[in-house]
Amino acid sequence: MPEQATGASERWISVRVLPGAGAPAREACMAALFEVGAQGVHEDGASLVTHFPPGVDLEQVHRVITEADELATIETSPVPDIDWSEAWKSRIGSHQLGALTVTPPWLAEGMDPATTIVIEPGMAFGTGEHPTTRGVVRLLPARLAGGKTVADLGAGSAVLAIAAAKLGAARVYAIELDGDAIPDAEQNVQRNGVAHLVHVFEGDAGALLPLVAPVDIVLANIISSVLIELMPVIGAALLEGGSAILSGILLEERETMLEVLAVHGWTVLEEDAEDIWWSVSIAKA
Repeated sequence: MPEQATGASERWISVRVLPGAGAPAREACMAALFEVGAQGVHEDGASLVTHFPPGVDLEQVHRVITEADELATIETSPVPDIDWSEAWKSRIGSHQLGALTVTPPWLAEGMDPATTIVIEPGMAFGTGEHPTTRGVVRLLPARLAGGKTVADLGAGSAVLAIAAAKLGAARVYAIELDGDAIPDAEQNVQRNGVAHLVHVFEGDAGALLPLVAPVDIVLANIISSVLIELMPVIGAALLEGGSAILSGILLEERETMLEVLAVHGWTVLEEDAEDIWWSVSIAKA
């Protein structure tokens, strides 16, 4: 059992969790970390990493995680004293993804605005740091001819919606359920000069997608269980000849997802894999 931290340390505590095998275990550990107070979780390969403030009850953290996944491996360590107000910026870089570059504002100077997506890191998911985001951006150019209409489901920071606009989409609907992410998405759309093309909506993707349909392309960077639920809605929303790009899928889930797609009448057009993540572009057979 880990050492009780209450009153024992004035430093923040790093907690690294290696879940047991499978997506359900990973999702359970992620939920457990947020349950015990994590404000954010970083995915480092197969591990989940977060930090807790001084005084955290590590026994409770350990107990909640092991109740969620008894096979999880948990490591804790004090975090060195660092000026996080500046140090966190060193963890976020620019990413060259085909014709586009995704970058934070402090690295954007001198870059071509036409091919640069400037994202202010905030509460919303999507800074280009995650392989699932990069996978969609890499797959998008092959599917997106000029003048297409795109729906981005689970838009987060709107990075994918902005990418579609920069690549020539005529209209993009960015749909996000989390109301806290909407201001970040709207600011990023404005910052990148595509507010006339990208329209941000707050709400459930399954409910809103039929209202903005028909579209040429659907982008969905969401966990696999939600993607499976959305497949009928996505299929019904596409124009003839349309396609979808799915991400948020673990590489170990590839075979299962391929079976699901085949059952629902989808054809795989192109695949992308990075680290432990898999992305795929598909069309109705």
